[in-house]
Amino acid sequence: MATALAAYCLEQEAMAGTLHIGARADVPYLNETRLSRSREELLAAAGSRYAPASPADRLDLIESAEAPCVFIGKPCDVAAVRMARQVRPALDARVGLTIAVFCAGTPSTAGTLEMMRQLGVTDPDRVESVHYRGNGWPGLARTRTVDDPPGELRTLTYEQSWGDILQKHRQWRCYLCADHTGEFADVAVGDPWYRPTGDDPGRSLVLARTERGVRLVEAAIAAGALVLEPVAAEILPASQPNLLRARGAVWGRMSTLRAAGLMTPRLRRLPMARMWFRHLSTREKLQSTVGTVRRIKRKRLREPAVLTPYRDTADDRSISD
Repeated sequence: MATALAAYCLEQEAMAGTLHIGARADVPYLNETRLSRSREELLAAAGSRYAPASPADRLDLIESAEAPCVFIGKPCDVAAVRMARQVRPALDARVGLTIAVFCAGTPSTAGTLEMMRQLGVTDPDRVESVHYRGNGWPGLARTRTVDDPPGELRTLTYEQSWGDILQKHRQWRCYLCADHTGEFADVAVGDPWYRPTGDDPGRSLVLARTERGVRLVEAAIAAGALVLEPVAAEILPASQPNLLRARGAVWGRMSTLRAAGLMTPRLRRLPMARMWFRHLSTREKLQSTVGTVRRIKRKRLREPAVLTPYRDTADDRSISD
């Protein structure tokens, strides 16, 4: 859905490009930000990337574009763009559409490396491609190394890759996020988990959240770029059954952090307290509060963070070569 709508905007709405994330060609288990200007470039980078990504790091490419552009990112990325637009008029004038992809949290690179180890990859430098899902719904996680026979792929099911490995590597900040469905985007898209998964290509749940989003989605439907059917509002909580409980749990975690004298994000217009009282069981409330107390110690949240400068492994290889 995100790719199809972005392609429509490039081809029929005269937008200059789409700023989004794709796998790095030289280190395919890492992500990079790119500005795609054609359907072919969009398709080459299509697919979920369950690894660190920061598409807002190249907003300058939108700001300097010759025409408005599409922005695709996680809900937090879209929220960042919204705030940046308030202080950067040139950027605001060039953002033609924001698309948010539903997000349950971003795993660290360590999660991808563990997934590849489970796939029998002993040397990450030999990896040729990494795909987290797709070719079916939700599809298989797939990795290939330069040493594998032609056509051979190492695979894990979605339950094995995300359920058993990747989701355990989500960063702490994601546990304090109350926006999993892109509430600040023009259009938000995600998985309709209310229906059984299988080998079918899958479908996308689409939320047009602004007048601009509604206009462009309806125009794409009229042009044949999208095929959608209306569904009842109840489909959203049914599609993301953990959404209400997750929001309640976030309120419990943040309340615990404040009680401990620690800093928390400032969230506005994202109701959470009533989810805590209405949708969480006593056990879930204890998990959110007691678990946070334990994390304060385990994650050393009272201590200043020590930042280690990032060093690109690709640069190391080029130097050694």
